[in-house]
Amino acid sequence: MKIIFISGLSFLLSLLTYLYPVQKSQQTEIVLCHAPAGPNVSHDMAQMAADPAFQKLHENPLLFTYVGAGDMIKFSTPDGQSANGFLLKSKNPSNKWLLVYQEWWGLNDNIKQQSEAFYNDLKDVNVLAVDMYDGKVATDRAEAGKLMSGASKDRLTSIVKGAIAYAGPKAEFGSVGWCFGGMLSLQSALQEGQQAKGCVMYYGRPEQDVEKLKTLQTDVLGIFGSKDKGITPESVKQFEENMQKAGKKVTVKMYDADHGFANPSNPIYDKEAATDAYKLSLAYLKEKLKA
Repeated sequence: MKIIFISGLSFLLSLLTYLYPVQKSQQTEIVLCHAPAGPNVSHDMAQMAADPAFQKLHENPLLFTYVGAGDMIKFSTPDGQSANGFLLKSKNPSNKWLLVYQEWWGLNDNIKQQSEAFYNDLKDVNVLAVDMYDGKVATDRAEAGKLMSGASKDRLTSIVKGAIAYAGPKAEFGSVGWCFGGMLSLQSALQEGQQAKGCVMYYGRPEQDVEKLKTLQTDVLGIFGSKDKGITPESVKQFEENMQKAGKKVTVKMYDADHGFANPSNPIYDKEAATDAYKLSLAYLKEKLKA
């Protein structure tokens, strides 16, 4: 009986020892998936999108239909394909451009509405919302996770380069994006080189490679939420430190809000924070684009 009891106790202890690390790993998984972005950005993004904890940060968007100005266009990409964009062309000839980058849902009607708001308030600036999913749009977080995890780094880079080339060599760029698009806004600024004049990133994953940040030709306005469990205040602080190491300027505005707070189609939309963030972004872009 003693042998049986000891064997049973040993098995129970082994089982508990096995289960405990699993629970601990689940608790810290989101931190690992939101670790500083390295050179394998595509893999890191796939990790984020496939992580159930990250998906739960995004409530399914409320139904919304955009009715307004703007046209869907196509432009060539360096990989020999073509990409799509939603263009609001300046009424007067202008070399000022605002590139708008979608959330992980895709180029949906909410992004089109946000693009029109910037277009109306900036005045003589061309606004191009870039379709990073080649026509695909998600309506629930599981679908968005699949689209984001399936996004190829090479294809994303090619689309960004195609949008920059579409505007032309004399274009002066500002960029803005939310969540997935916040990260893309910063990556776009890195691709724009000397043509980059301003960059706004809403709760997007920051580039943490100091050597890459050294190549930035513009400062950055970062808008984040202190309650964000994905793009955490700790990761934002690290970004600030790395920008300082790179000799670049970043202005961070941290709101008492959660991830996705500026999206009016998001059930956790924080109108007060979103309104203030928009005013801040608009003033910044007007100054940078001299609009």
